[in-house]
Amino acid sequence: MRRFPTADLLPPPEGGRFRSTIGPVTDAIRQRMGETWSPRCPVALADLRYLTVSFRGFDDRAHTGELVIAADEAEDVVSVFRALFAADFPIEEMRLPTTADLDAPPTGDGNNTAGLVCRAARGTTSWSAHAYGLAIDVNPFLNPYSKGDVVLPERASAYLDRSRAQPGIIHDGDLVVREFTRIGWSWGGAWSSLKDYQHFSATGR
Repeated sequence: MRRFPTADLLPPPEGGRFRSTIGPVTDAIRQRMGETWSPRCPVALADLRYLTVSFRGFDDRAHTGELVIAADEAEDVVSVFRALFAADFPIEEMRLPTTADLDAPPTGDGNNTAGLVCRAARGTTSWSAHAYGLAIDVNPFLNPYSKGDVVLPERASAYLDRSRAQPGIIHDGDLVVREFTRIGWSWGGAWSSLKDYQHFSATGR
């Protein structure tokens, strides 16, 4: 089981209880996002929301995470993370992706749960659901992407063994899948042409 401590970029929730906020993407937040959003992206900043939500780390502590999500999905997404927090589902990291993340090699062991990233879907030239703020990847190292011989992150191939039951791994029918299904999102782990165990989206792709 991963026991890495989570570095607090934001103050932990008061009293260790679930807290959340929904607000606009301010100029300061936009600057922190770097090249993960630009005017060429298919969604305007005005149609996005900056969320903070409490999450339980693998260090058993309560932390404050942050996501940028489509405005229309913000309240539902908060409700999912409220349920995950109540169930002590562990999340290692939840911070805004930056330009450095876009430039990072695919070999790394990063495990950041994230929403908006303005990029094409893997292996295509079409916009990913992430580019609209309509997708979230949860614990990506523990729940990798797999298509043929391609595994992302590359060092996460051991986690293609879905009989593993460590905390933070997502399985069909578990709380994470049920909660996203409740708000009308689908799970990439149920796809047949490839498996994207980390991926939940409002678009079905």
